[in-house]
Amino acid sequence: MNQHSRRQFIKNSAAALAGLGAMPLALNCSKSGEQAEGGIQPNFILIFCDDMGYGDWERAGHPTIRTPNLNRMADQGVTITQFYCAASVCSPSRAALLTGRYPIRTGVVQVFFPGNKVGLPLSEKTLPELLKPQGYATACIGKWHLGHTSAYLPTERGFDSYFGIPYSNDMSLESRGDPPIPLMRDRDIIEQPCDQNTLTRRYTEESIKFIEANQRRPFFLYLAHSMPHVPLHVSDEFRGKSKRGLYGDVIEEIDWSAGEILRALDRLGIGENTLVIFTSDNGPWTTQLQQGGSAGLLRGAKGSTWEGGVRVPFIARYPDKLPAGAICPEVATTMDMFTTLLELSGADIPRDRIIDGVNILPVLQGRGASPRERFYYFHQDRLTAIRQGKFKLHFERTVKPYQWAKCNTYKLYDLEIDPSENYDIASQHPERVRQLTQLADDFRRQVAEAGENQELIDRLLRRGR
Repeated sequence: MNQHSRRQFIKNSAAALAGLGAMPLALNCSKSGEQAEGGIQPNFILIFCDDMGYGDWERAGHPTIRTPNLNRMADQGVTITQFYCAASVCSPSRAALLTGRYPIRTGVVQVFFPGNKVGLPLSEKTLPELLKPQGYATACIGKWHLGHTSAYLPTERGFDSYFGIPYSNDMSLESRGDPPIPLMRDRDIIEQPCDQNTLTRRYTEESIKFIEANQRRPFFLYLAHSMPHVPLHVSDEFRGKSKRGLYGDVIEEIDWSAGEILRALDRLGIGENTLVIFTSDNGPWTTQLQQGGSAGLLRGAKGSTWEGGVRVPFIARYPDKLPAGAICPEVATTMDMFTTLLELSGADIPRDRIIDGVNILPVLQGRGASPRERFYYFHQDRLTAIRQGKFKLHFERTVKPYQWAKCNTYKLYDLEIDPSENYDIASQHPERVRQLTQLADDFRRQVAEAGENQELIDRLLRRGR
């Protein structure tokens, strides 16, 4: 990270925290199932959009999309400007969020389709499964996309309840044999095809019902919006409202949804004990033209490992626990949510497997630099780039099916000077190229030697069932 940016963020955050007085004891996390000191466990709400780009909200500079509620959330919390999803497509990204592990470890390296009979391996430990022994009520509302057959549904993976669609909202191709899009409650289909125009509103209503029902106990709400994935759908109240057109209408309804949830927390008097996180599963689907979003100044989009495919919006609100209005330039990922939330709850981090997520609470509080030393960019089962500090090395490659990338040439970028990845500086830094190549080779070997979930990887890459 740029040292000036890091020092400025820490300075600003320290000043903001000083005005709050001593940090509440509930932030001092215990281990082995004990509650946090002070006896109050925080609530967690993860709002996870589908295909919302880095540039798709007002504070990212979008000129015509209005997001007053997200703006207010940012004013009350922390915005991370270098926040990454672990994959640039749906299912792998969601697997990483809920397990704290790179998709190459879980085996979920490609999206699941309605014809697939598999899902996130049952051997994987999910965030809600680990929160439940700590007394948490858990709910998944929205898009799941980690397996739609009975063994893989949310209610079998740690969630007490589920309301939503089991995969992407475009997966209803008759030519492929897909059924109409189903809306499910727990294990049952309650509407088919579902009325997608009402999804964002119904997800919001269900979320508020869950919050109200569990306001006196710790809870984890995973609200995974189906939008703005194409095909775009919006309620009548927001149709035609945005100058950006239908895509803007969809984002503005998601913004309304976030505002309704924050207002419900404050109305119930539990806002100060609830960590709310807003982010996206991957970058925008720009091949959909006006129906797709924007990565802002970033190069690339959904499906790529350029920054626009994997760097996404991030806001965290936790009143009196995080500095208000802070902008954080540190590197963090969706995998870090797994570790951070478990630490805050007092739960143990699994020790029987490699966990790639790190605890970023001190980063959010402005108390230090990110513990994340590097980030690996994967496309399916291939490592295509690596970031360490401010440098990112792309591997230009000749690819044989289902094998690791074989590198021909390299492209090196300084992401703090050149976040748009316009200026290749590999020839100016040959030693840096060698160092990052060695780190990438070491990681490839580690993953290959572990050999986790290789059967699922092979099945997905060959579109097996």
